[in-house]
Amino acid sequence: MIQDFATLLEEYNPLLSRIASSYEANTHLQQELLQEISLAVWQALSRFKGDSSVKTYIVRIAHNRAVNHVAYHAKQPKSDSYCEVSSPLASSTRSVEASTQQKNQLERLLQAVRELSIQNKQIVTMSMEGLSYQEIAEVCGISVSNVGVILNRAKKTLMEKVQDDR
Repeated sequence: MIQDFATLLEEYNPLLSRIASSYEANTHLQQELLQEISLAVWQALSRFKGDSSVKTYIVRIAHNRAVNHVAYHAKQPKSDSYCEVSSPLASSTRSVEASTQQKNQLERLLQAVRELSIQNKQIVTMSMEGLSYQEIAEVCGISVSNVGVILNRAKKTLMEKVQDDR
């Protein structure tokens, strides 16, 4: 089972990392959340019955853990113990400009996603990860048509927020 977990973690780590970053802005807290998610996946693997795909099962666990993580940290007093450390930029000027612009666009999008309601955030994040409407509906416990309605409204909200930030 540990080898299966290691294989799954290797395969889905980028997905889990993107989910963590959609819930948490602080890079240190993102890493903490990613560790919490990994632990939760490891603990839950023995309960996997095959009712859905492994990816859907893992995404459900990740989103549930992320919601709990955000709720817990929202109740905690703000602390400077987690400082933000920016990563070094590339050396090429053109590359730096393009990289900075792309990073700023991505950060605006992530910030807009973080501001969505929990349900909208979950649906948008899962859609961005390529889950089908059916898979999203299974994870969230809602109808497929409701997924479509919520996703379209959330996309409209995101577009407005990202365009307003320009």
